[in-house]
Amino acid sequence: MVREGERKVLMRGHSVMVDNRERVVFTGVIDVDSFNEDEVVLATEAGGITLYGKDLHIAKLSLEDGQLVVEGSIDAIDYLDASPARKGGMFSKLFK
Repeated sequence: MVREGERKVLMRGHSVMVDNRERVVFTGVIDVDSFNEDEVVLATEAGGITLYGKDLHIAKLSLEDGQLVVEGSIDAIDYLDASPARKGGMFSKLFK
């Protein structure tokens, strides 16, 4: 039950699939905050994630579907927090 003045936050799931440390598919993506050849910082429904690697490039980005595909040499994936991600990163500003 939600009391008056309270807002219920619904978190959708997200997933991460790594294929041979050369390709990673994220779902539940809200935005990509920053990216370069060594690091991709993204916001998901479950919080922020940083992907580390070499020669990284974004192969597919669909914010409507919440999907991001990154290819390159994957070194690490780091969850930044467990709170719902904020809205309003780099790509959301570009595509408003």
